[in-house]
Amino acid sequence: MSGAVRGSDGRRKCAWAVASSDYELYHDLEWGRTVVGESALFERLSLEAFQSGLSWITILRKRESFRTAFAGFDPAVVAQFGNDDVARLLADAGIVRNRAKIVATIANARALLELPDGVTLAGILAAHRKGDDSAPASMAAVPAITPESTALARELRARGFRFVGPTTAYAMMQATGFVNDHVADCWVRTDELQDPGR
Repeated sequence: MSGAVRGSDGRRKCAWAVASSDYELYHDLEWGRTVVGESALFERLSLEAFQSGLSWITILRKRESFRTAFAGFDPAVVAQFGNDDVARLLADAGIVRNRAKIVATIANARALLELPDGVTLAGILAAHRKGDDSAPASMAAVPAITPESTALARELRARGFRFVGPTTAYAMMQATGFVNDHVADCWVRTDELQDPGR
C-alpha cells in the first residue's frame, strides 16, 4: 500500500485503515498511541499473540469477547487460570480457540507477575524503543521485524514469556506507541494527542 489516503471523515490516514470501519476507528484512536499500565500492555501482548497467523480484523472484532474470557486481561486473575479455564476458553466461540495461544497467555500473565521488583513490561518495551522514529513514506516501508523487536522478543522469552517472536514483538511495539509507523502524511502522526516525547 502507498502513503495516506482519505478516510470516511476526509482526513488522510494510513491506507490499511480505510479497509473497514473497525480498522479506521482502531487506527484513529489507538494504533501508535501510547498505552499506559501493565494490564493494558498485557492485553495488547496477548491479542498480538492471538493474531499470529490470522488477520488483525479477526482479533479486533473479537476483542470484547477476549476481554470477557480473560477477566479484562487482569494478569493477577489470568495467572490463576487452570485446566478448567483452559477447557472453558477452548469452548468459547467468541475468541480464537487455539490451545497453544491460550496456554501462552496464562503463562505470560504468570511471567509478568514474576518480573523482579523495579522491572515492568513497559520498561522492557521502552528499553527496546528504536532511536530513529522517522516517518515511513508508505506502508511498504514499514518492516515486519527490526533488530529492536528481535532483541525484545529474546528478552521476553528469557523472562518466561511465550508466543512472542520478533514479528509479534514488533506488532506490539506499533500497537502500544513504542514505535510510530503512521505514514508521513497521515493525520495521526501530527495530531496533538501524540506523545510529544516520540
